[in-house]
This record gives sequence, structure tokens and C-alpha cells, in this order.
Amino acid sequence: MSAGPVDVLVAGGGGFIGGHLVADLLAQGKTVRSVDVKPLEEWYQVHPDAQNVQADVSLLENAMAATEGAGEVFMLAADMGGMGFIENNKALCMLSVLTSTHMLQAAKAHDVERYFYSSSACVYAADKQTDTAVTALREADAYPAMPEDGYGWEKLFSERMCRHFSEDYGMTTRVARYHNVYGPEGTWTGGREKAPAAVCRKIAEAVITGRHELDIWGDGEQTRSFMYIDDCVQGSQMILAGDFAEPINLGSSELVSINQLYTIVEEIAGIRCKRNYQLDAPQGVRGRNSDNTLIQEVYGWEPSITLADGMARTYAWVYDQVKRSMA
Repeated sequence: MSAGPVDVLVAGGGGFIGGHLVADLLAQGKTVRSVDVKPLEEWYQVHPDAQNVQADVSLLENAMAATEGAGEVFMLAADMGGMGFIENNKALCMLSVLTSTHMLQAAKAHDVERYFYSSSACVYAADKQTDTAVTALREADAYPAMPEDGYGWEKLFSERMCRHFSEDYGMTTRVARYHNVYGPEGTWTGGREKAPAAVCRKIAEAVITGRHELDIWGDGEQTRSFMYIDDCVQGSQMILAGDFAEPINLGSSELVSINQLYTIVEEIAGIRCKRNYQLDAPQGVRGRNSDNTLIQEVYGWEPSITLADGMARTYAWVYDQVKRSMA
């Protein structure tokens, strides 16, 4: 698998975040190996200037081969999707622990200089997310542990592994807890899409068909914050290069309800839709927001792209995909 040393390995490089990250690293002049379990034709983005490898790094031998010669590792690979997928595929989400474990073992074996693990806001205790007017989640709120069943438990366990590989073996590991990353070139249909892409798709379909009516999971009052992909890519590299060794939030603190998210995209599209609320559909926790106090103190960082601007960019891309699919 290895075709000589590279500056950076991106595990999960065929995914949404991975594809954007690889593009940015290449633009900086870095050599990149991009590895993903999906066949190349199913990757979200394929960058010819990268070493593009189709391999299942949940298998230790593949993780070892993928990591050989890599200076740094971004470990983004996981079996995941939006809330509908996470709630109905807990075993699959938990099996990502094989990928997380084997990539850490491989990075240790090959003396990787720095190792980044993409965790999730799903590690946070459920009893702190029961109100739409949620208190923003601080890093300490992951304990006592009560994470999202399945996916959240795997992420929290893998965070601890990073910590102990650092303590026991001297590895430099960094962990970012992602909060709802969205943007162009992502999943927009099929059941694994997250709320921003689903909202854009439904409203694009309404515009194209003229049927200004749509279904919303839950009552629409559940609250979230959403981070645009460019901020995620820059923040992840900042955290990997930094000196702060504990898990840290990487997200926006701009809290909105799902109803407000629909209104933002309706205004972008120039329409109003009748809303049908599906109260028995998966909707996750009642409220979740990122407390950015720590990342501001450590790095002086805040997202650069507002939700309105990011959703405008995302809607334009999703509209084109919907239009093409309906042609």
C-alpha cells in the first residue's frame, strides 16, 4: 500500500470532512495519503495529487500499511451518519472501535509524530441536553459518562485510548470534539445526511417541484449549533499543531432551532413552505450547543463563517445536486 513517505495520512479521506481536509493540505504543498474503505468511485472527493488508497483500516494489517511512512495522522474514519443512522445502527457505530484501536496501534508502531482523533459532541452526557434552552456544553460535561448510545460511547472510549497511548507510550495525540459539521460536497440524501443538508434538499425539492410542503423530524424546536466545513478543516489543523493535550470542542456557539434552520434556508431560496411535523421520527437530544470558552482561551479561535453564509453556500451546492438527480 505504501508508496513512500508522506507528510500526512488522512484516514477517512474519502468522506466529507476528509475530502476537504486533503484538498487543503495539498494546497499547502504537503504530500498526502488519503485512505478510505469505500471504492474510489464512491469517495466524496478524489484528489489526483494525493496517494489515494481504498482499504479497510479496521483491519490491523491495513492500518499498519496505511500508516507506514506518515509523519502525521488525521484519524477521521468512522461508520456514522445523521441522527436517523446513529439511532438505528448502534452496533455498526460501536464497531468503529476497531478502526480507532488499530489506527492508534499502527501510529505507535510507525512512530507517527502527531496523531489527531476526530471525536464528537455525542460524547456529552445526555442529562445535560434535555432542554431546548441548553447550557452550552463544556469539555468537563463529558463526565460522569452518559454519552449517545452506540456512537457516543465509541467516541468517548477512543478519546480515552488516545489519552492512555499518550501517557503510556509518549505519543502526541490531539482530540477535537466536532459539533455538527456541514457544507458542500457532503451527504445530502440516502439516510446518512445531517440536518443542514437534509433541510437544503427538502427546500430545493420544494422549489423545483413547486410543492411547498415538507416534513420535519420532531417538533422543530430541538436546538443545535452547526460548524461550516472550512472552519472545521482549519480548526483541526490548528489543534493538531497545538500544545493542548486534552479533548477540546471544535464547533460554533451560534445556537438555532431546527425550525429556525428551515427559515434561514427558506429565505435563501425565496419561498415559504407548509411544515408537517413527524413527532415519532428520530430527533436526538433536545438541545446541544458548543461552549467555546476553552478553545478561545487556548487558541483565540472562533468560527469565521456565520450560519447564514454557510447555509447559503451549502444550499447552492445541494440545489445543483437535486436538480441534476431530478433531470
